[in-house]
This record gives sequence, C-alpha cells and structure tokens, in this order.
Amino acid sequence: MSRSSALRVQREALPLFDEPALAPSVPASSATPSAMSSEVFLAAVRSFRDFGTETREWIEDGIPYLVNEFWTAGQRQAHSIHEVSYRACFKPQLPEFFIDRLTLPGDGVLDPFMGRGTTPVQAALMARRPLGNDVNPLSTLLTRPRLAPPPLAMIAKRLNEVSWERAGQVRSDLLAFYHPGTLSQICALREWLLREAPLDERRPDPATDWLRMVAINRLTGHSPGFFSVYTLPPNQATSVTNQLRINVKRNQVPPLRDVKAVILKKTRQLLKDGLPPAHPPAMLGTGPAARMAHIPDGSANLVVTSPPFLDIVQYAQDNWLRGWFAGIDADAVEIAMHRTEVAWEAMVRAALTEMARIVRPGGHVAFEVGEVRNGKVLLERAVWRAAEGLPFDRLAVIVNQQEFTKTANCWGVDNNAKGTNTNRIVLLRRH
Repeated sequence: MSRSSALRVQREALPLFDEPALAPSVPASSATPSAMSSEVFLAAVRSFRDFGTETREWIEDGIPYLVNEFWTAGQRQAHSIHEVSYRACFKPQLPEFFIDRLTLPGDGVLDPFMGRGTTPVQAALMARRPLGNDVNPLSTLLTRPRLAPPPLAMIAKRLNEVSWERAGQVRSDLLAFYHPGTLSQICALREWLLREAPLDERRPDPATDWLRMVAINRLTGHSPGFFSVYTLPPNQATSVTNQLRINVKRNQVPPLRDVKAVILKKTRQLLKDGLPPAHPPAMLGTGPAARMAHIPDGSANLVVTSPPFLDIVQYAQDNWLRGWFAGIDADAVEIAMHRTEVAWEAMVRAALTEMARIVRPGGHVAFEVGEVRNGKVLLERAVWRAAEGLPFDRLAVIVNQQEFTKTANCWGVDNNAKGTNTNRIVLLRRH
C-alpha cells in the first residue's frame, strides 16, 4: 500500500453522524437526581458492600486507599455493544460505576486514551455526551459506529452492495491466516470500504462505517466466528511467521469462511441488547492526550481513562493487520512506549494538564492503572505525583479487586502475583 493511499494521523475531531440513534431501548441509568459530590461519593465507597464485602481503608505514604469489589468480574454482564476485542481494555462496569454516581444525563464524559471506546460507548448508553481521543486512529473506527448504530436492515443492504468480485491486489502472505477464497472476500471488502468510506471522509455513511468496524473486529480469532483459521490471542494479530508455526503445530489449514455471514452474525450479537438512547453529539479525535484541541474548555464533567502501562503491551505491533485492512499507515502512528517510570509519569502529567483545561470545576478524573512488572511498580503513585501542583484535589486511590481472567492468563499473568488483574483508580477533583 502506498503512503499516498494511507491514513495520516489527523489532529482534529472526527465527527459522528448528524443524527444519533433515538431508540431508547437501553434501561435508564440509575443515577440519583443530582450527581454526587466528592464527599458523598467517597462516603458511598466506604460504605459499599453490594457484593457482600466491606470496604477496607488505609493510608500508605500519605495516599488514602479504599479497597473492595465495586463491580462484578463477570465477562458477559455488560451491554452487548461493548463486545469488541481490543488488547488491555477495562470492563465497561468500571466507567459505569463512576458515570452513574458522578454525572447526570447530558454531562460530558471524556476518555483521552479511549482504545476500543469503552468509556465513550458507556457514556452514550447512559445518555451522557461521549468525548474521546486516542493517538491510534483505529480507536475512532472502533468507537464511532457504536455510538449511533444504524438499523440492521440498512447494514444488510450495504453489505449486499459490496463489489465482492473486485478483490484488487491480494497479499499472498496473509494466506497464513485465510483460505484463498476468504482472503479474496476480505480484499474485496477492503477495496470497497476504501472507496466508499475513505478515512478522510468527515461524515461517513453510518452503515459503511459499521461494516468496517465489524470487519476489523473479525479479522483474526479462535473460532468460526472470525475470518481466520485458529490463532491466538483473539484480540490481536500474531505475525505471519508465528501463524505459520501455529498452523504446523496444530496441523491446520485455513478454512473457507463466508465473510458476509460472519459480519451479519457479529452485528446481531452487538445489537442484541438494543441501541443506545438519545444522547448529546459525541466528539472524537485522533492525537496525543496532551493536545486534544477538538475538545472545548470546560466541556467534561468526568474523565474515566486508562493509559498504556509502561511497556507491557505492544499496541502498534498488536494492530498491524487491523491497520492494513483499514488503510492506516502504521509508520505514521506515533504511539510512544514509555519504558521508564519517569518517562511514563511525565506523559501522565502532560495529559493531566490538558484534562485540567477540559474538566469543569467540581468535575472529576478517574485515572485507572494496573499492576505491572510483578507488582514492583505501583503506577497509581506515579499518577498521584504527576497531579501534584495541578488544579486538582487528590482524593483517594480506589482499588477494585478482580477475579482471574482468561485474557490475563494468555499473556502470563498469575492472579494476585503480576500483570493487570486489579484496577487501581486515582480519583481527582478539579478545583
């Protein structure tokens, strides 16, 4: 693919469709008539025992810690529209916990590191205004269509309009993942999407945008619900060389898949819990978290976010195949890897400085980090230090104890030993 046909990272908002979905098929939020103040929220956290355990509290090095199971660890308890694979993303229950208590319908909720879009999508489901940003342009492609999904009939109609016979140039190395017939369908769909919804299109057709999102999500995985032969892990792409090894080890040959059928099946799964209710128009952008010019001053009541954790996840490497399909030039996406705690803390401070511009006085930041490097590096303390001297009150670190997960197991994480199996959320208040 030539660089002229690839996406250059845009430092601007990528707008949503003119009309958000209006079908209020999701139960209304259980938020109280007015959003909780910091004091009321912290009191509620201290008295929380919805799952049968009391909150434990202590102060360590001057930092208040509040520990409990604040949301379920169940994998399938969130709205179906969240079920889009992405490496190192938190559960929807995390932003829901804070959105429900610290905002009201119509309030702006921001995620500067939105990844697959968990926070903006949850904000839309709760009738808040989704505000999002990520340096990876894939994030907008995965998030935007789910904020205002088109009807299933419109999606099916557009799928039938694809020029399936026009495969264009076929990458033979991808036969490690796909049957020749499947790869021909994928390449035809890719060429059609690049023609019908080029990445510089500011107002993409909703159904075409949706088809691209689902196809990106179905490129590789571990079951017949994906386009590929069996591969691990399901939320990222291994290299061609590694996939050839997997094929030999498993004595497998990529089977023929019906790309249209796979897309429609996943679409039905995503929409089975209904569409988001009416909500204020979203604003999504692509660029560094320290420079979110597309988000106006004072437009967010709450930030719920989680940045990349040092060098534990190779985001660009994981998304090479998705980037190819979407027409994104991976070399143009500058995703920094902060290999030292000092560099990571500097990145966090720059992002928090920008959040201070966007969060209105009295608003909150819930800044989630995980455990890395065998628990020897406590990133919540780096966030606590990074916020010092900025216009934020540092309130507490809220720790959600989570059960062991299969995804963590895939990349060598032992429960209560290492990795990202607990959520540690630094809570700040804008003053």
